[in-house]
Amino acid sequence: MIQRVLVANRGEIARRVFATCRRLGIGTVAVHSDADAHLAFVAEADAAVRLPGDSPADTYLRVDLVLDAARRTGADAVHPGYGFLSENAGFARAVIEAGLTWIGPSPEAIEAMGSKVAAKKLMADAGVPVLGDLTVASAGDDDLPLLVKASAGGGGRGMRVVRRLDDLAEAVAEAEAEALSAFGDGTVFVEPYVEDGRHVEVQVVGTGGDASGVIVLGERDCSLQRRHQKVVEESPAPGLREETWRALHDAARRAAEAIDYRGAGTVEFLLDAATQKFWFLEMNTRLQVEHPVTEAVFGVDLVEMQLAVAEGLPTPAARPEPRGHAIEVRLYAEDPAADYQPQSGLLTAFDIPGVDVELSPSDASSGLRLDSGFGAGDEVGTHYDAMLAKVIAWAPTRRQAARALAGALRRARLHGLVTNRDLLVEILGDEVFLSGDVSTAFLGSRPLAALGGRLDEAPRDVRAHAVAGALALAAEAGATRTVQTGIPVGWRNVVSQPQTTRFEVDGDEVAVDWWGGRDGYVVDGLTVVAATPSRVTLEVDGVRTSYDVALGAGGAAGSGARTVDVDGPDGHVALRVVPRFVDPADALASGSLLAPMPGTVVRVLAEVGATVVAGDPVLVLEAMKMQHTVAAPHDGVVSEVPVAAGQQVAAGDVLAVVDAGTDEQDDPGNPDEGAVA
Repeated sequence: MIQRVLVANRGEIARRVFATCRRLGIGTVAVHSDADAHLAFVAEADAAVRLPGDSPADTYLRVDLVLDAARRTGADAVHPGYGFLSENAGFARAVIEAGLTWIGPSPEAIEAMGSKVAAKKLMADAGVPVLGDLTVASAGDDDLPLLVKASAGGGGRGMRVVRRLDDLAEAVAEAEAEALSAFGDGTVFVEPYVEDGRHVEVQVVGTGGDASGVIVLGERDCSLQRRHQKVVEESPAPGLREETWRALHDAARRAAEAIDYRGAGTVEFLLDAATQKFWFLEMNTRLQVEHPVTEAVFGVDLVEMQLAVAEGLPTPAARPEPRGHAIEVRLYAEDPAADYQPQSGLLTAFDIPGVDVELSPSDASSGLRLDSGFGAGDEVGTHYDAMLAKVIAWAPTRRQAARALAGALRRARLHGLVTNRDLLVEILGDEVFLSGDVSTAFLGSRPLAALGGRLDEAPRDVRAHAVAGALALAAEAGATRTVQTGIPVGWRNVVSQPQTTRFEVDGDEVAVDWWGGRDGYVVDGLTVVAATPSRVTLEVDGVRTSYDVALGAGGAAGSGARTVDVDGPDGHVALRVVPRFVDPADALASGSLLAPMPGTVVRVLAEVGATVVAGDPVLVLEAMKMQHTVAAPHDGVVSEVPVAAGQQVAAGDVLAVVDAGTDEQDDPGNPDEGAVA
């Protein structure tokens, strides 16, 4: 019997495995990088071992350090989670050779599916449908569009869609470089790209023990993706014909049986939305990020099943009956309106109301589940993926689950970083999504407005939020002052003009004019019912609305560093107080391209003196496991490139300057930022 499990991973998946282990009476061990030392998974483990450094290569990918941590803490089993070493056959062998229990499939099964090229051939031999392989030389115009994919990895890295043959060679080179950086293997392959495709995957559990066999625990639809990475997952997959899901389940079972699979795994398929023909994509020989929706629908604990198989204990010979519908969303620290640019920094508030259970399957007939890796006060760094949490809703029907999940997200308090919350809410309420008409092209075909990454094109009315923020600041000033306490806030002997508070919101400035007097605050167009530093109630046309306000710590006078977060029934708005005066030291040259986030310069594509046009790539930045192209904001000449390949940069650092070559001067307090492609 397993006594103590070391989880060779981080964040929410480590917490998820720990939760089941605690329920079963199994001890837990965490390993962590320096960047992760403050996170909850470290504190929740019975023992924790530091892996010196921050990058994955120095920490979570170090087999020797992980095994040494197991030895030092007395762990007798290792769970790999997902990502990092979870599908590394060499790691699995090293764990077994060290005399530890490996909670996963055999190294041979991992190897069989580790290369997508080899796996496709194996599946074809097993009678599972596969897409044909192409090469740069063999591909023709009739084969377009094409998909370049990394053989050794996943998560959208090392993947490119090609629509012109002239672009294929460059796409292959870019994919090879990204795959080598992400997985240590630059092998890629080319196959036809199914334009209107759906990503449907089947959960399998190889039972092991004396009663060897494969249980199929339904399918999940993971079609809603950005950058080929999943955003929304659900079970069961909507709109499948009965003969289709039966064929999918049978193909997944054959795939697992072909490699004598043991433990939890997922067989992924690409399904043509129109014809419902499907083809094998890959098999993930580990637990999936989206496993909670299967747990909710089938009432199982997949981590417990993994542990049972590893211990050689019997598991159910047949699958439980499915019930209802479950939807999961991945809450990311990213800006959908800026091409899903990852965000880093301090998460000042993280609260999702109505959560019934965290990190474990719920026994309730309905409910909301939260699997989070971060909490309020945590620093979100640049070394790892930008996912903050997964939020899962179960309900008797798909529309009920979508409504419950959207409502919880809408009421959530998420401050300090831009997230994809608004986009998720819009998706869950979109009639096209609710009809079940989903595909991998869904997000690419839906227009994103400039504000908040919303699916509708109408910008949000932020005035009420700004009014609430201005009055909360005024109320705070009145509550904290130590002189003239009897005089109303904003009082003027001669009322010649209003008080004005200015905010910056998503690059735009919003000014709030207000008056203060003995009868309270006055703002044109509405009635101020009540105002405190944390809550403001406004009335318009007889309708009262309350706003919760979180005032950030004030910076030095004139620094403009103070933030104000306002949450209302229609969502959250992050305000930044605009200083009355700009410090000359903060002024930047017109045309400065600033680093959108901390990262590493991978390539410099335009040298000083080069002539560029708007949108031309100037350099490539790598951060949060992705490469980001920084482009010229306008036509001009590159006048400065103060960085070099391999250099670490902080958010806001000047990467290059593109001189527009005109006499016009931009506002030095609002320099251009390079577009990120």
